[in-house]
Amino acid sequence: MATYLDAILQAHRSAASADDRDPAALLEQAAACPAPRGFAAAIRRTDGLAVIAEVKRRSPSKGDLAVDLDARELARTYRDAGASCLSVLTDVDHFGGSVGDLVAARSASGLPVIRKDFTVSVADVCDARIMGADCVLLIVAALSDGELGHFASVALELGLDVLVEVHDVDELDRALAAVPPVGGVGGPEVLVGVNQRDLVTFRVDQERAVRVAASIPPGLVRVAESGVRGERDAVELRRAGYDAVLVGEHLVTSADPGAALAALRVGAERPTA
Repeated sequence: MATYLDAILQAHRSAASADDRDPAALLEQAAACPAPRGFAAAIRRTDGLAVIAEVKRRSPSKGDLAVDLDARELARTYRDAGASCLSVLTDVDHFGGSVGDLVAARSASGLPVIRKDFTVSVADVCDARIMGADCVLLIVAALSDGELGHFASVALELGLDVLVEVHDVDELDRALAAVPPVGGVGGPEVLVGVNQRDLVTFRVDQERAVRVAASIPPGLVRVAESGVRGERDAVELRRAGYDAVLVGEHLVTSADPGAALAALRVGAERPTA
């Protein structure tokens, strides 16, 4: 039976196969872009748990969330409420996102931005840099070990931070074996994200990030993704050792996204002991 992930990956891999742009020219164009803003560095500078606030219009499982949002206005709201970074969906068909959303949000906020999309080719990595992203997402469940290592190396060479997304310890082990162990050295970094949303069923397991946390090596920036419902979850994830939470649905469906984000920051700054 086909899953959400199957359909999304098939679409992205088909698009990548049809892309006839010259890889060498793309790499040259990407390398000539202005330097990224430092996604991991912004998280490291944050006092307490950082919030990566997401610009998200819809999801494959829940449909429309905030289809009429203004990416510029929302990005400014997030910045003013204390977000450290932004996450912007650029998948058009399945999430209603766009490159325009990323460009607008980054320009309006001044914050570092991760391109939230399904990276399946070197061209995707280059495009992330060209559109102005500061970090690229590599989903372990969607890639082979060879792809993980290659795409990460290209991204780091281009100055992009790399968020490697896992769902369990087995995927974490794969990622650590395949991806260059870069962290905390003043240049681009590899971050580890634990997505609490199952990409096959799209259901959320609220305890997933806590279970995986102990297996993440020290020194790497740790990000808990999906399923953060408010202050209580933020406090629990901080206590589990996370440096940041990536929050989308909870914020864009809130009557006041700025207040919802500020509540996460208040909870995150409480003592962890």
